[in-house]
Amino acid sequence: MHEGRYRKNTPELQLAAKELRRAMTDAEQVLWKALRGRGVGGVRFRRQHPVGRFVLDFYCATAKLCIELDGDIHDEQVDRDEARSEALAAGGYRVLRFRNEEVLHSLPDVLARIAAALH
Repeated sequence: MHEGRYRKNTPELQLAAKELRRAMTDAEQVLWKALRGRGVGGVRFRRQHPVGRFVLDFYCATAKLCIELDGDIHDEQVDRDEARSEALAAGGYRVLRFRNEEVLHSLPDVLARIAAALH
């Protein structure tokens, strides 16, 4: 394992990621349409990608950038989300969080913040 790498995962986690790709939320679908095919910053993103014990909504390996979309349920799990972000940061990953509403109603702003984080 490389230093700063937090990649090991289980077959169960890989299966969960596959299921999450099949059941993407509306916001995830909108953002994926913008990110796929090197659509932002000329870099490749993966969707519902397992890293360690987590499945990340979107992940750019080149920049070690994780993008998480938060729906209403995340209002009830703020501490859990913070702990997740801290664990990823300890592995050398950067995490950007957006509300689903931001993606659905202000996509250009979301994409600009992602592009800025890539550079």
